[in-house]
Amino acid sequence: MAATRPGARRPNITTIGSQLPSPHGRPALTVEEWEAKAPLDDVEVRSVLGLKIRCEEKKPPLKFREEDSPSRPSTPILGRHGGLFSSAPGSRSATPVPMLMVTKDGASHPLHPQVPLETPQQFHDWFALIDRSITYSQESHFRSHLQNIEAQLVSCDNLLDRVHGASDDLTLLHNDWQSVEDRGESLKGAAQRLLEERDRLIQVTDAIGARLEYFQELEYATRMLNHPGEALVLQTDFLLMVERVDVCLEYMKTHRHFKEAEVYLLRFQQCLTRAMTLIKMYLVGTLRAIHTDVQKRMAEADLSSTAAHHLLYTKFQSLVPSLSPLVMELENRALSHPDQLESLLSECHTAYFSVRRALLVPRVTEEIRGLQPGQSELIELTRVGCTYLKQVCTEEFNLFRRFFNSGEDKLYRYLEGICDHLYDDLRPRILHEQKLDVLCEVCTVLQALMVLDIPLQSFGDSGAPAPADDDPLQLTTSPTLEAHDSRFPPRTPGLAKLHISHLLQMVLQDAQTRLFFKAQAIVQSEIRNYAAQPKDLDYPAKLRDVAPFAQPEVDDEDEDGDGMTLKMPKLEPESAWYPPLLTIVNVLKKLHEYVKPAIFQDISQEAISLCRVSILSAADLILARPESNDMDAHLFVIRHLLALKEITTAVENATMDYEVVPQPASDTLGNLLRGTSSLFNPTGLLGGMLGPSRYGESLPVVRTTIDEDLKRSCELLITKCAELATAPLKTFIATCESFTKSQPDTLLSTQDFAQLPGIIKVQGEFRSTCETQLSEWAMHVRLYLRDENTIGVLLPALYDEVASVFTAFRKTAETRCSPGCGSSLMALPELWEWLHSLQVGVKK
Repeated sequence: MAATRPGARRPNITTIGSQLPSPHGRPALTVEEWEAKAPLDDVEVRSVLGLKIRCEEKKPPLKFREEDSPSRPSTPILGRHGGLFSSAPGSRSATPVPMLMVTKDGASHPLHPQVPLETPQQFHDWFALIDRSITYSQESHFRSHLQNIEAQLVSCDNLLDRVHGASDDLTLLHNDWQSVEDRGESLKGAAQRLLEERDRLIQVTDAIGARLEYFQELEYATRMLNHPGEALVLQTDFLLMVERVDVCLEYMKTHRHFKEAEVYLLRFQQCLTRAMTLIKMYLVGTLRAIHTDVQKRMAEADLSSTAAHHLLYTKFQSLVPSLSPLVMELENRALSHPDQLESLLSECHTAYFSVRRALLVPRVTEEIRGLQPGQSELIELTRVGCTYLKQVCTEEFNLFRRFFNSGEDKLYRYLEGICDHLYDDLRPRILHEQKLDVLCEVCTVLQALMVLDIPLQSFGDSGAPAPADDDPLQLTTSPTLEAHDSRFPPRTPGLAKLHISHLLQMVLQDAQTRLFFKAQAIVQSEIRNYAAQPKDLDYPAKLRDVAPFAQPEVDDEDEDGDGMTLKMPKLEPESAWYPPLLTIVNVLKKLHEYVKPAIFQDISQEAISLCRVSILSAADLILARPESNDMDAHLFVIRHLLALKEITTAVENATMDYEVVPQPASDTLGNLLRGTSSLFNPTGLLGGMLGPSRYGESLPVVRTTIDEDLKRSCELLITKCAELATAPLKTFIATCESFTKSQPDTLLSTQDFAQLPGIIKVQGEFRSTCETQLSEWAMHVRLYLRDENTIGVLLPALYDEVASVFTAFRKTAETRCSPGCGSSLMALPELWEWLHSLQVGVKK
C-alpha cells in the first residue's frame, strides 16, 4: 500500500493500553536468559519457525487481492461484527460512510468518495476511512491466523470431548473386564479345586484298589492250592502264584497296622507252606519212583557199565528241567522264611541223598572190592582208588548242583561217606606202613590228586573234560552243563566248584602223621641211637678209597630260587660220609614236601641237634683208635659239621621268615677264626631271643652251637699241627726249663746243648720237621675238606702258632743260653718269609 501511495503518511494510531504505564516494571531479560529459563523442545522450535515463516509472508490488502484476483471472492470491508473497525481511542468519531456496491467492471470503488469532497471534515473522514482500510488490510493475516487457531481450538475441544468420552468408555470397559476377570479367576479356582478333589479321589481309589489286590490274592491262591493232584506244581501259574503269595506275605509283614493284616498274614504263610509242601512231596515222590525204576534195572545180571552209568546219571539228568525250578523256588523261600521252610528243604536233601546213596554205594563197594585192597600195593591202591573216588565225587557234585543250590555241608558229608568205603581199607594200610619211601609216594599221589587238575568227564554222556581253572584245588563243570545252567539263576560260590582237597584231606593227614612218626623213629634209631661200625670210622682210609671218584661240588643253577625250597648239600659219594648225616639229609628231603612247616622245623631241630652229638661221639671213637691220630678226629668233625651247618641253613631258609645266606666252607672257617661267626650274627641273636623249641634249641641256636664246635675243632687242629711242627723247639725250651729247675746254681750257657752249635742244630731240626709236618697237614686237610681255599684260611692261624713258639725259642736262646746267637738264628720276618716259601697252600 505504501508503494501505491507514497505520499500518504500513516498517522500514529495507538491504543489506550499502549499509552498506560505498566504497574510492574518489566525485568530486563536477555535472549540467553530467556532461552535458559524457557527451553523449547524440538516440536516447539519447529512450530515457532513455521509461525515465523508464515508471519514473514506479507499479503497485500484485501481490495488489491480482489482486483488482482477477480475470481476470488472479495473480503468484505466490514468485519464479522458488521462494520469497520473503529478508530483508536482519542480520535474523532468518524462519520459513517455508506457501503458502495462493487461491480465487476469496477465502475464504483468503495474507497472513492461518492460525492466530491467539499469541506475539510469530509476530507478527514474520507482519509480516516482510507487509513482504517489500510490498517485492516495489514492485519488481515493475523485475523486469518486467529480464525484458524480458533477453529483449531474448537476442533481440539471437540477432540478432547471425544477423548474424554473414549476414556470414560475405556474405564467402563476396564471395570467390566476386571469384573469378568475376577469372576473367571474364582471359576478357575473352583474348577481347579474340583480337579484336585477328583484326582485325590482317584488316587485314594487306586491306593485302596492296590492294597485290596494283596488281600484279594488270598482267594486265588487258596482256590489253586485246593486243586487235586501232585501235578499241580507243574502248572505254569503255580510258580507265579507262589511268587505273588510271597510278595503279599512281605507286604502284610510291613503293613501290620492294616485291619485284619495279622489274619491275612497267617493265611498267606499257610498258603506258602502248603505250596512248598506240594513241591517237597512231588520231589520226594519223583525221586522214589526213579529209584525204584533204576534199582529194578540195575538188578539185571547182564547190565554193562555204560548202561549202569546211564541209569545212575543220565536218567536223573532228565528230571532237571522239571524239578530244578521247583527246588530253586523252595530254596529261595527257605532263605526268606527259614523257620517254616528250612525243614522242608532239609527233607528234600535227605530224600535225594538217600536215593543216591542206595543206588551208588553198592556199585562203589563193588569197584573197591575189585581193587583187592588187602593184596595190592599201597601206592597203586591209593592212586587207583582215589582217582576213582575223585571221578565219582565229581559226577555226584555236578548232578547235585543241577538240582540244588544249597546244602553244601550235607553234600560233603554224603561224599565223605562214599569215600569212607575206600578209606576204611586204605587207612589201616597207611598206619601200618613201615617204609618211609612208600609213605612219601602215598603223600605225593594224594597231593597230585588235590593239586593237579586231572581231565575227567563230568558226565558219562557229555564226553567233554572239565575246563581248567585258576584254582587247581577245585573242579568246574563242563561247558554243556554251563550252557544248561545259564537258563537258571547263577549258583552260589559254595556250589560253583568241587573242593577235592576237602575229601582227600583226611587220608593225606593220616599219611602225613604216619610219615612224621616214622621219620621221628628213624631219627631216634639211626641218628641218636646209631651204633657206629668200624667201617664207619675208618678215616682217612675211606676218603682215600673214594678220592679218585670224587667230583667237585657244583651249584645247581637250575633249582628254583624260591625261599621255601629245601636246598640240601650234595653228599657224594655217600660212602665217604658218616651214615647219620646221610640219614638226616634223606629224611628231611622227604619230609619237607609232605608235612607242615612248623612240624618240619620241629623235627629238623631235633635231627640236627642229635646228629651234631652223634658226630662228636664218632670223633671221640676215631680218636680212641690206635691207628688214627688227633688230626683225623678233628678233620672228621670239621668235615661233617660244615655239611651239617649247610643243612641247618637250608632248613632255616625253608621255614623261617628271614634268609640266611649260605657260605662256602672257606668263608665259614675264616669267619670263625676271625671271631665273626654266628655268635655275632643278628639272626643268631634273634634265634636266641625267640626262645627254645620243643627240643630245647631253636635253629639259630643250633647253628651257633655248630659254629662253636667248628671253631673249637679248628683251633685244636691248628694247635696239634703246630705242636708237631715245632716239636724240636718245644723240646729245647723244655730241656732248658728242666735244667734250670734241677740245677739253679749252674749257668745254662755252660751246657753243650745250650751252646751256639746246639742251638743252630735245633733250628735245623725245626726247619726239617716243620716242612714235613706242614706238608702232611695240608694233605690231610685236602683229603677231608676237598677245598684248596680252606687250607689258605687255616694256614695264617697255623703260622701264628709256629711263629709264637719260634719267638719263645729265640728269646730263650738269646737271653739264657748264648747271648749274641741271635745273628745266627732266623729273625721273625725271615721266619715268615721261609714259611711262605714252603708253599704249603699250593697243591703240588
